[in-house]
Amino acid sequence: MKKPVQYVLIAAVALLAVISIVLLVQNRRTSAAYKDVKIAEETSRSHYAEAFNAIVEIQDSLKAIALGDTTVRVLSDELQAEQKPTDLRRRQALARIANLDASVRRTKERVRQLESNLKASGIKIVGLQRMITDVKTQLNEKEMMVGQLTTRVDSLQTRVTGLETEVAQSQETIQARERTIEEKRRELGTIYYVVGSKDELVKGGVVAPRGGLLGMGRTLQVTGNYDESLFTALDTDQESVVRTHATKAQVLSQQPPSSYEMKLEGGWMELHILDPQTFRTVKHLVILTR
Repeated sequence: MKKPVQYVLIAAVALLAVISIVLLVQNRRTSAAYKDVKIAEETSRSHYAEAFNAIVEIQDSLKAIALGDTTVRVLSDELQAEQKPTDLRRRQALARIANLDASVRRTKERVRQLESNLKASGIKIVGLQRMITDVKTQLNEKEMMVGQLTTRVDSLQTRVTGLETEVAQSQETIQARERTIEEKRRELGTIYYVVGSKDELVKGGVVAPRGGLLGMGRTLQVTGNYDESLFTALDTDQESVVRTHATKAQVLSQQPPSSYEMKLEGGWMELHILDPQTFRTVKHLVILTR
């Protein structure tokens, strides 16, 4: 009886040993699996936090994109008020839009990178996906508005160019009108004079002896048939003195006597115009020197 009992005990001990070994192995496997689960959980939690923070930063950057830009609005207001926007205003508006466009592009790249990271990590959380969808919607809206701003500034620039052309044409018209007025003023204000001795004036056909009897008592008279090359132009709105190089001089043409006076200045006779408007009713001045 003792040997069977002994065999049974040995078998029981062996069985317990096997069971213990199996339980130990299972416990180690369970511990390892639990550890792996904890690591995976921590990794997922870390990825979630990173994704969430990235979304928050993206949302902040979208809010920072101020699409109601003052320089663009001021540029538009100036045009509506028929004012000419300055080049500085236009450059500021274009630079601002370029910055907005760059911000949108950077934000798009961040969203793309975020989606790529989430896909690589295998994280699929409904809340995160919804936030990403909302961010992409906002981003598309911002992108469309930046495009509208660009179109708006292009339109404003086209209008500015048109206004500048109109202004340039108006300036040309004004300058042409001013030139015409000046030419007319100069034409009205200019007389032509000749100063010379009897022989010089007769030779030039400016004057001729007239009247008298048998060559006696003849006087010099203006012929009216002028060689314009003998005369010098004088703008009576700018100058009022005709100088001679003679001690005696006489006006032979028909300028009203009250419109001028002859003076001896520095040893030479000078004609001083007193009333330009009356004086220039006769366009040709002939002065005889002795």
